[in-house]
Amino acid sequence: MPEGPSIVILRDAAAHFRNKTVRHASGNSSLDLSPMEGRRIVSVRSWGKHFLLEFRGFSLRAHLLMFGTWRIDERKPNPARASLVFDNGELNLYTCSLKYIEGDLDDAYDWRTDVMSPQWDPRLARRRLKAQPDTLICDALLDQSIFAGVGNIIKNEVLFRTRVHPATPIHAIAPRRLGQVIAQARDYSFDFLAWKKTFELKKHWQVHTRRICPQCGGPISKQYLGTTQRRAFFCPVCQPAP
Repeated sequence: MPEGPSIVILRDAAAHFRNKTVRHASGNSSLDLSPMEGRRIVSVRSWGKHFLLEFRGFSLRAHLLMFGTWRIDERKPNPARASLVFDNGELNLYTCSLKYIEGDLDDAYDWRTDVMSPQWDPRLARRRLKAQPDTLICDALLDQSIFAGVGNIIKNEVLFRTRVHPATPIHAIAPRRLGQVIAQARDYSFDFLAWKKTFELKKHWQVHTRRICPQCGGPISKQYLGTTQRRAFFCPVCQPAP
């Protein structure tokens, strides 16, 4: 699943369509794409894992799900879910979920929860974590109402960086360590972005899909944990069970 940094890359790549008019909209989506034709894009934005094209009065939200992709000024052999043609190029979105959001995006989204937003508020994240003390940290990090943009890769790497076992309930994490987890959710996301841009993200993975811990040399454990049952890669020695 494309995580927040990947959506930021898409947002930046599509930024030149801002103030441009959609000349033609087509695709294999069940969503009627014709309302965008003849309309000018006011802004190109992102929130967490959502890619947003804002028009006057409404916006198109694209969620790339597990295997979504995109192309600008080129097309894949398979049909696009949405293909938007402008005077200065075209944007093609594949294998994604599309939805219209009515009204102002600032009313629809809390930008303070987006780990890559300038408005990110770590204090809000801490308050929301403390309000659910029995939640496992592996589930909490994937909660988009707290850490919008964080996905499974970021979750695993952040917990290794902070030496926290993924099955640790929030109440069992010391305040200082919890602060480190919150800070790293943002810091690692920007590292992810930099590595993704230079096509070397996987080279920097410490535990995600790895077999040997780079810290102690022991075996990496892979388990499906929490209510989300997402893959957790961790070192049982460096990240001891609570």
